[in-house]
Amino acid sequence: MKIKSFEIFYNKIELKRTFTTSLGSMPYSKNIFVKVILESGTYGWGESAPHNKINGELIESCLSIAPVLTSSLIGKNIFDHDEIYETLERCVYRNSSIKAAIDIACYDAASKEKNLPLYKYLGGEVNKKLYTDYTVSLDSKEKMAEEAKSIMDMGLKIIKVKLGKNGKEDVKRIHAIRNVIGDTIKLRLDANQGWKIDEAIQTLKSLKKYKIEYCEAPIDRELSYRLNEVKSASPIKIMADESLFNSNDAQMLVDGNHCDMFNIKLGKSGGIREALNIISIAEKNNIEMQIGGFLESKIVFTANCHLAYQSDLIKNLDCDSPLFHKQDPVIGGLEYCKDWEMKIHAKPGLNIELDNNFLNSCHKIKC
Repeated sequence: MKIKSFEIFYNKIELKRTFTTSLGSMPYSKNIFVKVILESGTYGWGESAPHNKINGELIESCLSIAPVLTSSLIGKNIFDHDEIYETLERCVYRNSSIKAAIDIACYDAASKEKNLPLYKYLGGEVNKKLYTDYTVSLDSKEKMAEEAKSIMDMGLKIIKVKLGKNGKEDVKRIHAIRNVIGDTIKLRLDANQGWKIDEAIQTLKSLKKYKIEYCEAPIDRELSYRLNEVKSASPIKIMADESLFNSNDAQMLVDGNHCDMFNIKLGKSGGIREALNIISIAEKNNIEMQIGGFLESKIVFTANCHLAYQSDLIKNLDCDSPLFHKQDPVIGGLEYCKDWEMKIHAKPGLNIELDNNFLNSCHKIKC
């Protein structure tokens, strides 16, 4: 079945509160929505929320390159995901966010055309329960402890904490949080590249007693070739995030013994096809994985849930971003259930639609 056309929309989605990491603060997300339409009339949705400080893309750059990328796919076989990926790669280097939105839309349409839920189209089965964590935004230790308490009171069993602004102060932040939530709640850390190498090692050693599951991105990704120094000295597992975009990065991280775990994000990998290649490398090397994202809506995080069923080594889900939005633009898709378990329905594709009122408020670009 051939690709007939594309439609591209973008909008801002206000957050319930400003979200802060070591890379900066965001009061809203900027989201791009891609609709691919097949000759049969079947269509699929994809999405991205470009993060200029991580993948180097602005909403403006994505919208500028989108018509070039989508026009290159007209007439392509929707089931030939290798050809779709390679065509996008030949068009322009990197630009993983907008490529991800296009790629996800193609997988949604392809699995709908086959009348299969995406996880089954990819070869997976629903064989485990999926639970999300919930993130504490970077702030003073008092405010972060207060937020962690409110998250615990919501029934979350896993809390992720943003750090990376002064290692010594970060230890105080975790101390304050543990004092409030106790020892039974799981804690994960994300420094977003905020520490220097020596600072990372010392901070992670100081955090050992606080029962930390793992730490994402402790140092600048430009120093990824030295990440093994942190890993070998750290009592806490190290997860590669900003240093992991594609399968080449994954192989480099494995070959250099740079990390214990992978964090896969579709906005970094350029979509599902390359994410599957990263998963393959992880499985060959027994690397545990997390599936996460940026500030996308439920479109991406529904795709994440389908992807999570493709490997037993995908044990961690960081899928809280849709909960940050004041407005949910998506009808269908993943559901947050009791104990914050995430469930998806065995319906074709991603089983999602964009709300018409939201769609009417979006800007549409010509492609």
